Parts: sequence; structure tokens; C-alpha cells
Amino acid sequence: MLAAAPAPPGWNARLSAIGRRYRYLILNRRARPALLAGRVWHVPVPLDAAAMAEGAAFLIGRHDFTSFRAAACQAKSPLRTLDRLAVRREGELIVIEAEARSFLHHQVRNMVGTLEQVGRGARPPADIARILAAHDRSAAGPTAPAAGLTLMEVRYPAGLDPFAPPG
Repeated sequence: MLAAAPAPPGWNARLSAIGRRYRYLILNRRARPALLAGRVWHVPVPLDAAAMAEGAAFLIGRHDFTSFRAAACQAKSPLRTLDRLAVRREGELIVIEAEARSFLHHQVRNMVGTLEQVGRGARPPADIARILAAHDRSAAGPTAPAAGLTLMEVRYPAGLDPFAPPG
């Protein structure tokens, strides 16, 4: 079904959101992607998804995410609450899902780039806590490519959700 309706008074697509969910896909195999080209980050070396999940756990909660913030970020504060950061392997894919009310510019891609380093053994999982505490972008890993990132969901409060069914 396709429908259109006026937005409620005061509604703003970005500022009215109370939650966002992103998914990042890493294709973890030697062979380059064919059908998934442009939609995944291809990492040909083996990654330890369990170690990545262990590192991701340090990022959950309310923190100063300066170490994972892009230089061009215009947010007034680097404080964010990361509600969920899950890492799992599905065959040749490493699936990373992040949920929060809001994110800093490139925050998800910067977290993924650092977790990839954990996955290949370049950093121990506990290093994520040190990186977070450093409040220094240069302490973290590289920015993961944009190709693997997808915005999966945006949530709005009940009265301001223009996509909610009537009634």
C-alpha cells in the first residue's frame, strides 16, 4: 500500500526521532563480493566475531563518544547512549546492529572500523574501553567504508509518527 498524509504539527524527520537502528555488513571471505558489491565491506582475512562482540559490549551505555566522532561532526555534545551494539556471524557475513536515540557523525562506521581491528586480532577486545576513555579520535580505528551501512529503522513517539496506522 502506498499512502501520503500531512505530517503532524511540530514533526521533523530528524529531530522528532526517538530511536534509530543501523545495520552494518562485513563480507568475511577471500573471494570478492559479486551480488553484494557496494552493499558490504569486503574483509578477506578471517575475523573473530566473538571477540568483536566482546569489544562491542564496552560501548553500550551512555558515554562520551569523542573517539568515534568524525572531525566534521556538528553535534553540540559527544555524549550519546548506545542502547544496543550486537555482533554476530551469519555464514560469511559479520552482521553488526547498532541502536540509539541518535548517533554522532560517522559514529557507527568508526565503531565498526575499530571492531574490525579487534576481529582480526590487531587489538584485544578490552582495548575498546581504553579507546572510549581516551576521548581522542586518533586512538580508534579507521572509518569503515560507507558501503556496508544501512539505516534500518527510525522510531517516532506515538503522537508524532506520520507512518503509524490510523486509529
